[in-house]
Parts: sequence; structure tokens; C-alpha cells
Amino acid sequence: MTLETKPEHERSTGARPAGITTEQDAAANVQQMFDTIAPAYDRANHLLSAGIDRTWWTRTARLFQPILQHPEAVTLDLCCGTGDMTMALLKHRPTTPGAAPILAVDFSHQMLSLGMKKFAAHNVVPIEADALHLPIADASIDLVTSAFGFRNLANYHEGLTEILRVLRPGGQLGILECNQPEGLTGALYNIYFKSILPRLGGLITGNERAYSYLNASVERFPRPPRMLQLLKSAGFTNATWTSYTFGVVGLYHATKP
Repeated sequence: MTLETKPEHERSTGARPAGITTEQDAAANVQQMFDTIAPAYDRANHLLSAGIDRTWWTRTARLFQPILQHPEAVTLDLCCGTGDMTMALLKHRPTTPGAAPILAVDFSHQMLSLGMKKFAAHNVVPIEADALHLPIADASIDLVTSAFGFRNLANYHEGLTEILRVLRPGGQLGILECNQPEGLTGALYNIYFKSILPRLGGLITGNERAYSYLNASVERFPRPPRMLQLLKSAGFTNATWTSYTFGVVGLYHATKP
């Protein structure tokens, strides 16, 4: 099988909304899309996942409790959106004076603005920045998380190498992301994602195109075996994938050597 005949999820290098061919245009398009749907984003997520999304964030945050409980540990929530993953992480952070804040990064101004309302009374520093060019020093972070944002990066490899750059040796990465399951679950999932979700998302947010992109972005995102290989190629060790909810979502977990 040649590269051209492989399924897109086996050769994709980053997010590409329909009609977009360059990384720069892809990043700008995705940024504009999230700015547009931001006001209804939380409501849409909760309704379209039947509220299970809260369980995914909670489970992920609990896994990293051994790191989060240390006051000096610095955590970066990448592609934080409106901050639901950030808030889940906060539940495991010490409230003692002098504890390091969680850094919440997103490149969508409108999404981050909504997150800032949640962060107002908490030890969180919001940062509007591109995940491929983080304004953060080398080897300064103990934990990086990303919930349902990594697949929107214009270049997956560059995203991983940038995360590796900011992590301290021994630092950990957790990417919570959608997955395309196989078998009967996959068939049912496809019916929902391709036929139902775009229409429901469009009704809730007024932007059906954004939720058609959501389906396409999951379909073209690397499956777990390839994503694990991308993590290893970027320089991470101990890369694993844990299935959540019949494989429709899962957590990639890896360590910087």
C-alpha cells in the first residue's frame, strides 16, 4: 500500500479543515472556528456527550494526582478551551500559599475569555498562545495535559516536540482525545458522528460546519498505534493509551526521559 492509498488517519500530519491545504491556513481556520462557537461550546459539549465528558476530565485529573498534590509542581493545561480540564486538575492542587499556579493555554481569545471567568477565584494563569510556539521556558513544566484540543493542532509532531521542550526530565504528558473505535461500536459511533452530531451541534451553536469539522478531525486523527509511535518518535518514553467509554475516547500518557 502506497502513502497515497493509505487511510488518512495513517498519513495525516495535522488538522486540515475542508478545503485547507497549508498549516498556516489550517491554524487560522480552526482558531476562527473556535472563536465563533465559544459562547455555546460548553452547553454543546455536555449535551452531545450526555454529560459523560465530565467523567473523562475527572478520571484524567485523578490519574495525575501524585504530581498535582505537590505545591511546587507546575502544570500546563494545553488547548484548555473554556477550562473544564483545568478546573478538574485544580481539585487536586494544594491551596496553600505559594503553591504554583496552573498555566491554562489556548489560542482562541473567545474560548480563553470564557475560561477566565471560571478561573477568577483560583490559582490559574491564563495564557493566550499558539501550542506550537509556547512562551514558556525550556524544562520548566512538570505536567502537561490536553483535553480534546491536540487533534486541532496544524502539526502533530511539532506539537509533541514543543511539549517535550517545556517539560522537565521525568515530566509527564496526558492527552485526552477522541478515537475512532472498531466493530459494532465504531459503526454506531459513525452514525452518530456523521449524521446526528453535526445537526445537533449546528442547532445548539448555530454553526453546523464546525461540528462537521469535528467529525472529520476525529476520523483523520491517528489511531492509538500510530499516535503511540508519534510520541516515541518525538522523544517520549513509556507511552500508553487507555480506552475510555468503549474506545470512543482515550488517554495517551507518556514521560519525558
